[in-house]
Amino acid sequence: MLTHTISKSISIVTILVLLQALCYTTKAQNCGCSSDLCCSQFGFCGNTSDYCGVGCQQGPCFAPPPANDVSVAEIVTQDFFNGIISQAESSCAGIRFYSRGAFLEALESYSRFGRIGSADDSRREIASFFAHVTHETGHFCYVEEIDGASKDYCDENATQYPCNPNKGYYGRGPIQLSWNFNYGPAGTAIGFDGLNAPETVATDPVISFKTALWYWTNRVQPVISQGFGATIRAINGALECDGANTATVQARVRYYTDYCRQLGVDPGNNLTC
Repeated sequence: MLTHTISKSISIVTILVLLQALCYTTKAQNCGCSSDLCCSQFGFCGNTSDYCGVGCQQGPCFAPPPANDVSVAEIVTQDFFNGIISQAESSCAGIRFYSRGAFLEALESYSRFGRIGSADDSRREIASFFAHVTHETGHFCYVEEIDGASKDYCDENATQYPCNPNKGYYGRGPIQLSWNFNYGPAGTAIGFDGLNAPETVATDPVISFKTALWYWTNRVQPVISQGFGATIRAINGALECDGANTATVQARVRYYTDYCRQLGVDPGNNLTC
């Protein structure tokens, strides 16, 4: 991850898990909930949207809104993709790693990305995703966080996803996936060993894009209707929002509004956090 875009906020996930534990008689499990409760993406039982909504694994899960017929591939053209990556220096590792082809192959596993709501909503979501990716990777320059190996991204309280002491869970990939509590479930969902082989995100470009789409569809897409500012909060809110770092917020907004312009859609309201 870039030095100015450090980790996904530990507080968002930790607080959510704690609230789940406090509000219901819950336990970590392999979806062993009673028949009237949902097993959340974090493995806890409950019956609200936090449990039965996005990421619900089992039980009376809420049906997601229907997908539209937008073709993401027709919006994310080679010219659009090249317009981002061409701004990276030729020495960047990402130049030889990221590609539109890898993105589209990863997209096959996430059919709801960019296909919720109206056609304009789809374009805004795509602009939002690539705005954050541009900011996190420096126009697809970086595959791994600068000096990431020297930083500690192991949350020992996330006992469901125990850290391997020989591995680092620093930022990697288009969205700079960070922390063991993200690598663990991402690996389970995608099909790689996120806890014991987190480096896969920096060596396999399709898996790398899948981690970005996994994070997006589980953590960001649920708030996309609240405006671009809500997506900033979902990605790095604790370090940027509420005046914490207005410069990086404005940088993300500039990328977003530029991509909205390129895609021919109004950026909407609530752009900052």
